[in-house]
Amino acid sequence: MHDDRPQQQRRSTIVRVILVRLALTLVLGLAVVSGLIRGGVLEVPNRLNPFAPLRIADNVDWLTRWKLSRLERDGEQCLAVLDGSPVSHKPVPDRASQDGCGLSNAVEVSRSSIGLSASFTATCPLTVAWALFEQHVLLPAAREHFGQEVVRVTHFGTYACRNINHRVDGRRSQHATANAIDLAGFVLASGQQITVKSDWAGGDERQKAFLRALRDGACRFFDVVLSPDYNEAHHDHFHFDMGSYRTCR
Repeated sequence: MHDDRPQQQRRSTIVRVILVRLALTLVLGLAVVSGLIRGGVLEVPNRLNPFAPLRIADNVDWLTRWKLSRLERDGEQCLAVLDGSPVSHKPVPDRASQDGCGLSNAVEVSRSSIGLSASFTATCPLTVAWALFEQHVLLPAAREHFGQEVVRVTHFGTYACRNINHRVDGRRSQHATANAIDLAGFVLASGQQITVKSDWAGGDERQKAFLRALRDGACRFFDVVLSPDYNEAHHDHFHFDMGSYRTCR
């Protein structure tokens, strides 16, 4: 009986060699292209350039999330991004803490292109995510569903030295480091108010569709997005944060 195993082994070896060569060629090609982009020899639009800083006004694409994540490790670049946004802000001094409630790379936000029910202190990456959400989700959703602008946002705050769900024991909430914001409602140019508490389940179809568009759109920028669909503790607000987990509920 003829043994085909040596021939099969040779074929497998040839395939592996070809695959390795293709992989090396691809890596080399990417390295060359990256070098040309970094050196300014090859020009690409900012939104398609992985080495270019994030800009709030750019169209959102697959690189936006990656550029946003880089800001968590680069406080100076994060502040530069905010400087080019509509968000009125000023840096807040870092504050070390032994109880898990310190502040790092945070800013105080007074307003943006939309009025706020109160100023708030938040980490710079959370504030950048908010600016992206406002420009690419909140404002377009209001125009689509109501044909008018959102002029004011009501929120429950950002910073609170506490555990998750106010429990006595357990992990610190992202609110403990001003890395989360809770949104309760929105005011349109006509004066109409839309709240999570009243309109998530009890509003008309436009109101419910608007709130769900906000929840779904927020997941493009924030790491954790929680709505009334998550649990009873969130029956009256959206929770957005830039923590270490990924959840969209």
